[in-house]
Amino acid sequence: MNVSSGTALRSYPVLLAGVPADGESWVHWPRSSAVLLDTYETVALKARLDHDRAGPADHDDPRLVGRVARSTGEQALAALAAAREAQPAWARVPLDHRLDFVRAFHRLLRERAEELMSVLVAEGNPRQVSRWALSAALNLTHPDSVAYARAAMVWEGGHAGRLVRLVRKPDGVVCLDPARNAPMLTALSGVPTLAAGNALVVNAPPTVPLSTAYLFHELVAPLLADHGAPPGTLSVLCAPARPMLRTWLASPHCDDIFFFGGSAQGAELTRSCLEHGKKPIMELAGNDALVVWRDADLDGAVEAALERYLGSGQLCLAPKFALVHPAVADDFTERLHRKVAALRVGLPDDPEVVLTPVIKRNQCKEVLDDAVARDAELLCGGDLVDVHGRPSPRGPFVRPALLRVRGLERAATMNAVTEETFFPLMCVVVPEAATSPAAASDDALLDAVLTFVNANRYGLRNSLWARDPHVVHRFTDEVTNGGVLKVNDSHIGTLPVLPIVGGTGLSGGVFGEANVSFLRTTRLQGISLATGTGDPFDHLAAAGMPPEARPAPSTRIPLPGQSGTSRKADT
Repeated sequence: MNVSSGTALRSYPVLLAGVPADGESWVHWPRSSAVLLDTYETVALKARLDHDRAGPADHDDPRLVGRVARSTGEQALAALAAAREAQPAWARVPLDHRLDFVRAFHRLLRERAEELMSVLVAEGNPRQVSRWALSAALNLTHPDSVAYARAAMVWEGGHAGRLVRLVRKPDGVVCLDPARNAPMLTALSGVPTLAAGNALVVNAPPTVPLSTAYLFHELVAPLLADHGAPPGTLSVLCAPARPMLRTWLASPHCDDIFFFGGSAQGAELTRSCLEHGKKPIMELAGNDALVVWRDADLDGAVEAALERYLGSGQLCLAPKFALVHPAVADDFTERLHRKVAALRVGLPDDPEVVLTPVIKRNQCKEVLDDAVARDAELLCGGDLVDVHGRPSPRGPFVRPALLRVRGLERAATMNAVTEETFFPLMCVVVPEAATSPAAASDDALLDAVLTFVNANRYGLRNSLWARDPHVVHRFTDEVTNGGVLKVNDSHIGTLPVLPIVGGTGLSGGVFGEANVSFLRTTRLQGISLATGTGDPFDHLAAAGMPPEARPAPSTRIPLPGQSGTSRKADT
């Protein structure tokens, strides 16, 4: 780590086995607000610096925030070998001491919260998005989360003169590839992964490396060393993902690949992991449902739906569509429409701004056009604008879009509802109202809504707004889709102990589930220690069968259809 005082840029070399090392070049990061206000000149400055064509004044340009060294292929191999060598010694450190590392990280994160926020904003995250990311980081490492992990990783009990333990042992060397849309938050999964006794190799994405490098160079690495981890326990690289993944797959020193990305890429990588004997931990796309029932708190439900637009909808765990009871659909839609239409673009350090430039602008138009062609009603948004909110065919922002769709069958034909939409677009889906009596029609409607939610090919998180205990029970009991369910709560909000990511279907792959990294990067081992107070070969005693109820040693249990009379066993 090499950070000068004042406004000088943050400079992060390769962290190779805990030791700073030169990379092959630098990735420079200009302040995101500078890119938005003066795109051409700022991008040209970055290009000169990245390709070593910069003049003396370029290095002191106040628009720059930091730089991260690009690692080499040789460094990737060296990091893996160092991790393999260091991991056994780190795993021998007592679990409680390793968990103290997480507790210390949590305290440090609180102390340096504003500094972390400033890095996230400079990287392009609006302050509101950065505050949410900070809350998620604090909840992931909260003392209650650590206490749950401690209880889940070790269980002990006594049976028939034996001490029985169920213990989770570290997988070994875990290689982590964070998400490009939320690199710091997804890279944080590495903290519990380390505490579980694994060695960690992180690949900061070259397209957005700053917050990941900051996190590990300035917060994680010093604390890890303070808690007795050998230097090879952590390496932080920065290289394109595909060649790095190929290196990890081919290396005998990699045990797990912890990957954040798209569903198609994740499915392909899962197959490759299994072929190469690696554990795949896939955190992929999301297409979350928000259900609003007739008795919902509409103010709260609208606020939860509005979370769709945080970061311009480029968060995998944001709600993507709302299924709204016909009795309140007009009221809900009108309230949401007013709030969506009032959202504005701007610079990320503006505390009122939640929108960011949209990567998949062309895809957004295609999805909108498809929905409208299938009779969806476009209530607002969908046009391209610049940072000042002015219409521009080359604008980096998409004005927030809101669609209304009538009928579940029609909704099931639209990509706007059935696929992950990674842009600021929400569909309000209103199921058809039944003509039968109210109670019966609501039961039928609830059946249809729950079936629709469970039929979703994705499964990250789903949420419900309802007061009726029967509706709440059915939602929590019958919705099998998703790693997290929320009821009358923020859809994207995080809590201690509750997993942040993890899901089913296209969101997590065939091994997908709610992701607690302490558990996902470990494996369960059973241990029995005979204490000498009983016969270790008296197997029925361990099963709890009293002597008077046991069959005689020379007795066979009759097979079905045979006489119940016992007879001597053959010898």
